[in-house]
Amino acid sequence: MRKLALGIMLLGASFITKAQSVHGEIITESGAIPATELASKLENKQEMPAKVTGVVESVCKAAGCWMKVKTTDGQTMRVTFKDYGFFVPKDIVGKTVVFEGVAKVKTTSIAMLKHYAEDGGKSKEEIAKITVPEKAIGFVANGVIVK
Repeated sequence: MRKLALGIMLLGASFITKAQSVHGEIITESGAIPATELASKLENKQEMPAKVTGVVESVCKAAGCWMKVKTTDGQTMRVTFKDYGFFVPKDIVGKTVVFEGVAKVKTTSIAMLKHYAEDGGKSKEEIAKITVPEKAIGFVANGVIVK
């Protein structure tokens, strides 16, 4: 009986350690490319559908309405959510995520960069240093798995 109880507890613990949450549309991990490879896959395109996996660097502190995922050389990619139809938990920094949607090369205005910085909890001094628009790969996800 003890062995059975111990087995059940170990099985339950394994499910807890593999727990993940899904936000937005239901997606799978199958076929996801590393965030570090997205730029080379995008090449000369302005946008493309993709499924990507990466590590969360920061999250909107106001509502979880965006996240930044590490790409290459200390860079990050901002991931927003389709039609603001869902958000992610605000405590997922450092966690691995899988997200599916559309990658786009875009320019983010100074005003929007300052808004994002404010949502991200940056100081007034850091926000004041934002003086040029940013051209980068962005991503609009329709589903996210937080591992």
